[in-house]
Amino acid sequence: MSNMERLHRIKYMLQHRKCVPIEDFMTELEVSKATFKRDLEFLRSRSKADIEYDRFLGGYKFKDGSDVNKIEMTGLWFSEKEATALVLMQHLLSSLDQGGLIGPHIEPLTAIIDGILGQSEATTKELRKRIKVLGMGSRKNSIENFSEIGAALLKRNRLVIKYYAKSKDEETEREISPQRLIYYRENWYLDGYCHMREGLRSFALDGIRSAILTNTKAQEISDKECQEHFAESYGIFSGKATKRAKLRFTPEHARWVSGENWHGQQVGSFDKEGYFNLEFDYNQDPELLMDILKHGSGVEVIGPASLKSRVKEELKKTLANY
Repeated sequence: MSNMERLHRIKYMLQHRKCVPIEDFMTELEVSKATFKRDLEFLRSRSKADIEYDRFLGGYKFKDGSDVNKIEMTGLWFSEKEATALVLMQHLLSSLDQGGLIGPHIEPLTAIIDGILGQSEATTKELRKRIKVLGMGSRKNSIENFSEIGAALLKRNRLVIKYYAKSKDEETEREISPQRLIYYRENWYLDGYCHMREGLRSFALDGIRSAILTNTKAQEISDKECQEHFAESYGIFSGKATKRAKLRFTPEHARWVSGENWHGQQVGSFDKEGYFNLEFDYNQDPELLMDILKHGSGVEVIGPASLKSRVKEELKKTLANY
């Protein structure tokens, strides 16, 4: 461990453990008592760290009332584990960006990380080579619109967008007050208040054909209202929940489904026969319908009757194709 690494580690230990016995420093830093004392004196004299020994607690700590943020630490340091985590997080972010939305914007971050960790034994290139993220359902998005939308979110201004709705095969021009950007199932969505529809809506970014930032301040919607509208019901098809789904999975499918998160407030339990019963509230069912159908004979819809009928209809239409 280098001298600089030890100094940062001492500061980290004091910040997070409040009071640290000298034996803990010697063990974790793998140094002698004399070396630790020299490092301690350096922090006190050169970095202006108010570190004292507390006889009652039996260890070193920052003096009460001292401002830890004012300690002048030289350089930027990460432990091997922290460096690895930093590289993996950056690489995961890049890998998740299947539509090319933020790749160009995080390239400078990649260069900075490589510079910081250039001397590390575990090179960033090797770490990135060992982790893969495979996106299966991502759609092509517009990076120009992404930048404009990001600016609107930060400045809290309205957007004028041309939006293509695939379900209706129509394009409309709308003025919206953006609230938040969502990454869901390999794709980006913009939650916002639509002034044409006079209500909260969710817009798929690949459906936004153009976006113009205006100088008009966005209409603010409370976090509570957004949560109730977008998060209470199932998936991206939002709206206040009005129905409760009850699904029963076979023991084979239960091994997977019991560990999955279908809904933030879901309730799941196994019965005596090994079947897994899953319940949650929802509003619209298109997405829920797709998730049910992919399990085929491995799931049964117990309720409500409307959802059960929808599944039956889809299965009949599917069978008719064969």
